Amino acid sequence: MSLHRKGRAALVLALVAVVAMAFRVSWNALRDIANAVGADNTAATLYPFVVDGLMALALVATLVLAGKDRTFALRVLGTYTLASLVLNYVHGLVPKLHDAQLDWTRLADWDPANWALVLLATSLPVGSIYFGSDLVAKVLHHRPTPIPGPDTNAEESTETLRNRSTADLPVSTPAPTPALPVRMPDPVTVDFLKSTPLAKPLPTSVAAIERRPVAAESIRPRRATGRVPEAARSPKPRRTAAQLLDEARTATADWSDDRITAEGIRKTVHTSPVNARMLRDTLTAERAAKSA
Repeated sequence: MSLHRKGRAALVLALVAVVAMAFRVSWNALRDIANAVGADNTAATLYPFVVDGLMALALVATLVLAGKDRTFALRVLGTYTLASLVLNYVHGLVPKLHDAQLDWTRLADWDPANWALVLLATSLPVGSIYFGSDLVAKVLHHRPTPIPGPDTNAEESTETLRNRSTADLPVSTPAPTPALPVRMPDPVTVDFLKSTPLAKPLPTSVAAIERRPVAAESIRPRRATGRVPEAARSPKPRRTAAQLLDEARTATADWSDDRITAEGIRKTVHTSPVNARMLRDTLTAERAAKSA
């Protein structure tokens, strides 16, 4: 483990030494370029730190940042590396720049090339201020992603439970209002054994029963809506009033007068209570007529 650490430390020291020597070589060319574009001796001395120093800062930011911020740092590093390479190349092509007493001169004989090189040399310090400040801000606000460990899940679960136990609303939720019980009406029991007296006398003839409205049978075929359950099917076809009276006469032929009641006829003939009362009155009237 110690050998591994010593090897890493030696590699870092070697890298720092190489970078320092490369900076010294580039420092001479960049200083002459700064003098050529009109900088004084102090500004020309500091000019290499502006260009190559920002390259070192961008390299450190690349190692720290991640994602889009790291891509931005790599672009800054590549841009200033290319700019330093161009200026060093121009310094090697123009012999006049090597004169120590040079104050100002052209960087190229062709005017457009000279303008472009002067613009590049003078814009690098301004770019260093902007990009350097941005990189430093990104590094200071960068939060490294924690490496998941055995205690990380426990801490996250504890924090989750703590957040769940805390009320999210500033005001406590009111207690639910209890629902009042709904009182259902008492069931009404209908006694079919006792006939209810009617205000008007019931018809006592068969003609009155026949005059009752009977639902007309529709000749239109019904559309199939599904299978009808057995309990909903009518066991017998609808009977007319005359058929009901004939069945009642046959069924009650051997009955005594006190047995002829609406409930008894209803159970025997299997008809409705209304028809049973009409049949009772008709049979009673017929027996009374025979007796008279």
